[in-house]
Amino acid sequence: MLPDDESRFAVRNALATSVLANNRAAGRKVAVAESCTGGMVSAALTDIAGSSDVFSAGFITYSGHAKQSQLDVSSEILETFGEVSLATAWAMATGALANSDADIAVAITGIAGPGGGSEKKPVGLVVFARALRGQNSDDYFTQRVQFEGGDRAAIRHHATLFALDLLQPEKDELRPSEDITLPAP
Repeated sequence: MLPDDESRFAVRNALATSVLANNRAAGRKVAVAESCTGGMVSAALTDIAGSSDVFSAGFITYSGHAKQSQLDVSSEILETFGEVSLATAWAMATGALANSDADIAVAITGIAGPGGGSEKKPVGLVVFARALRGQNSDDYFTQRVQFEGGDRAAIRHHATLFALDLLQPEKDELRPSEDITLPAP
């Protein structure tokens, strides 16, 4: 591994360990619905020995068809808002809860680049949703984050860390949020 890769892995591993310990202490299971991270959040959690008592399910839904068939995201949402949107992330999180026994689900969809971006949806745009079982779906946390200055690996790494952090029980009070911009060096 390159030194950068080693430090990224160490940060990811420490955060995943914390997420598992804190959700274990809270007596809850987690699920993840991933698109642009391609399973990186699920891998971070399952790299930790003993994760099976907390990690319920990981859905890697890279295509629109996969989002529909695995997470029940409607074609209307995809056609109206696109795959990288608050509505799609919200529907992905909803589907992850509905198709697992998890108490909390996080969804990630975005444009990691280097291509595929547009003026309205530039490279580095990642959309997150966080849903708790039993929570009013109008209160699910959703947020668009623009990761700037990074390459594909950096954007995916920072999106993974952001998603892991959203799984922390201390984030339970989060509600829909404003767009933010973060560096992805």
